[in-house]
Amino acid sequence: QVQLVESGGGLVQAGGSLRLSCAASGRTFSRDAMAWFRQAPGKEREFVATIDWSGGTTYYAGSVRGRFTISRDNAKNTVYLQMNSLKPEDTADYYCAAGRFGYTPRAYDYWGQGTQVTVSS
Repeated sequence: QVQLVESGGGLVQAGGSLRLSCAASGRTFSRDAMAWFRQAPGKEREFVATIDWSGGTTYYAGSVRGRFTISRDNAKNTVYLQMNSLKPEDTADYYCAAGRFGYTPRAYDYWGQGTQVTVSS
């Protein structure tokens, strides 16, 4: 059974940092692009960041560029999202995904259940 399991979410004050992890199991994702999306209450799911299979190419949404860093460890079948200088508008459920390199949800075939991030002002 293929699973993506996110962890590392929580409550943090504005300006703080969190590191999200997404552990994959069931098959290797070392040849897949991995991505993070987020969804705030009442809003559509939006792209945050993506990384290609080798880790050599990354792309970020403008709202997080310079504050968030996506990385991966293929030996551990895990992708990370380091989030610094967090803002209240970063509050959302964060989802990891695996599939083709892209910026829309339809590029990704596998999804985790999400981890909640709350940034207080």
